[in-house]
Amino acid sequence: MPKFAANLSMLFTEVPFLDRFERVAKAGFTAVEFLFPYAFPVEEIKARLDAHGLKLVLHNLPAGDWDVGERGIACLPDRIDEFRDGVGRAIVYAKALGVGQLNCLAGKAPIGAAEPTLRKTFVGNLKYAAAELKAAGLKLLIEPINTFDIPGFYLNRTAQALAILDEVDASNAFLQYDAYHMQRMEGELAATIEKHLARIAHIQIADNPGRHEPGTGEIDHGFLFRHLDKVGYAGYVGCEYKPATTTEAGLGWRQRLAH
Repeated sequence: MPKFAANLSMLFTEVPFLDRFERVAKAGFTAVEFLFPYAFPVEEIKARLDAHGLKLVLHNLPAGDWDVGERGIACLPDRIDEFRDGVGRAIVYAKALGVGQLNCLAGKAPIGAAEPTLRKTFVGNLKYAAAELKAAGLKLLIEPINTFDIPGFYLNRTAQALAILDEVDASNAFLQYDAYHMQRMEGELAATIEKHLARIAHIQIADNPGRHEPGTGEIDHGFLFRHLDKVGYAGYVGCEYKPATTTEAGLGWRQRLAH
């Protein structure tokens, strides 16, 4: 059975963020992930992790103004200084919280922007981030995201991400493979994971359509979980889904599918 991490940005959202740690531990999870920690003092988050025996396995680099619709700034030529400042801030949090990897969201391509400029900016920012994270003993991840949910998102296919990682050429830079996003963009989940297993540092799941819990849509998660065991995936699987009703009501998938 894979190791599951509950995504606190998606699950138990009926309670304030810092209260979700207790709820997720009571639900039987031992690991968590979330989008961003930066709205809270690092000491507060660390105290909640420790109090409930939880391991933090992932969070993102700062990604611009999320509330106004920004979804990353790493490909934006006019935000390089802001991106670099964010890398430093993320490392401070990561070291204090004991997380070993940080995800970099590419961002949405501005209308009319030249693709070569966006790619050059993204690769340059990733090279900078990879070097800074390597010095801190951390992995850097990049995540393709589907363009149905986030129109214009720059990084949206596995092959594109791997080609960019080849260009970055950093030993600590890896792919974050979100099965929901890649089901929408390209399918071939099992074959892609097996083929590129050595380059995948983290996997996330949600079903399609709806981005709800496993078992509510077209993805055969029972098969996928067995496949992860078969090919030897050793990382965590992040549960980054929107509960169809309440979080607790939807948690039965772990008993039905993850065995």
